[in-house]
Amino acid sequence: MNEIICPHCKKAFKVDEAGFADILKQVRDHEFDKELHERIALLDKDKENAVNLAEAKLKNEQQLENARKDAEIADLKSGKALAIEQLAAKKEAELAALRAELQSADAKNSLALVEAIGKVEKERDELAGELKTKDTEKQLLESSLKDKYENELKSKDEMIAYYKDMKAKLSTKMVGETLEQHCETEFNRLRATAFPNAYFEKDNDAKTGSKGDYIYRENDSEGNEIISIMFEMKNEGDETATKHKNEDFLRELDKDRIEKKCEYAVLVTLLEADSELYNTGIVDVSHRHSKMYVIRPQFFIPIITLLRNAALNSLKYKSELALVKAQNVDITNFEDNMNNFKEGFAKNYELASRKFKTAIEEIDKTIDHLQKTKDSLLSSENNLRLANNKAEDLSIKRLTRGNPTMSAKFSELKD
Repeated sequence: MNEIICPHCKKAFKVDEAGFADILKQVRDHEFDKELHERIALLDKDKENAVNLAEAKLKNEQQLENARKDAEIADLKSGKALAIEQLAAKKEAELAALRAELQSADAKNSLALVEAIGKVEKERDELAGELKTKDTEKQLLESSLKDKYENELKSKDEMIAYYKDMKAKLSTKMVGETLEQHCETEFNRLRATAFPNAYFEKDNDAKTGSKGDYIYRENDSEGNEIISIMFEMKNEGDETATKHKNEDFLRELDKDRIEKKCEYAVLVTLLEADSELYNTGIVDVSHRHSKMYVIRPQFFIPIITLLRNAALNSLKYKSELALVKAQNVDITNFEDNMNNFKEGFAKNYELASRKFKTAIEEIDKTIDHLQKTKDSLLSSENNLRLANNKAEDLSIKRLTRGNPTMSAKFSELKD
């Protein structure tokens, strides 16, 4: 019996080993479920934040790029317009000066001035044509940039949709790999840093008639098991005629978990790709089979981390429970030894008692026999006494009394 003090009323009460184990299981399961749901919520929030961050980042990049291009176009427009305006103003000034010189000059120089004016007007026309060409180039550039930005925007939208759909689909690194190889590769990438003392190997033991795909086990420095997980990976191609469901494999997975003495069972699956239930994240199916979860491949490492951290938190309770069990075993061994001693002592006492009783009975029989012998001897003594008395009372006179013949004979002898 263990004594437990209520933290609220400070009242002590006793529970047996089964009750203590049940209380411990409730505390551990409650803490585990609480942390598991918190971790799942954090993962969902992290994924949502990652998607939102990716969207915001892409939008910011797009806005910055648009602003930069608009600034370039604006600078190009303002720079070219200013340059053209300056050139036009310069040419107009030159024309005005030449006109003034033409009015004040004499006829001798009029022809040269007319030629100069024609040259300036030609340059002005060329400049106007150049300006028109630049406007055309600007329109073509704007059209090209618009098409480019629309394509980039479409690509960004597709990328955002890809991030949103990441919960249900695998990354491009899985193309050409099997699901088992992918999970093993992902684990081995983190084995040295995150799981240095863990065992993660294929289940090759088919003595019981079936086996899972992988077994994960981890012990502490004292050899106490922290956690053990039976993994099953399921995938099928799009060309498969008969589509399987995740439900089809849960019973067999639970059987493998029990036979291989694993604490948890996890189905890593690509089946039912359009299922909203399995695409939301880690699905707890413990209502169907104890300590079982169904996940998509991207949650392979997170489920190990979640279960492992929860197990580490409950390791203290496991150690205390193991200590209590060891103490109970010691008490049980002491009680067994005491009971064995009592049984041996009782057996020897019973045997000695039977022999003592037999000896007493034999002694009683002997006493009874001696008593009978005594009574017989006493009876013989009485008879001898009577015989002696009779012998003492015997005389010739008595013998011859009533017997004349014998009286005559004795008389003759006497004479």
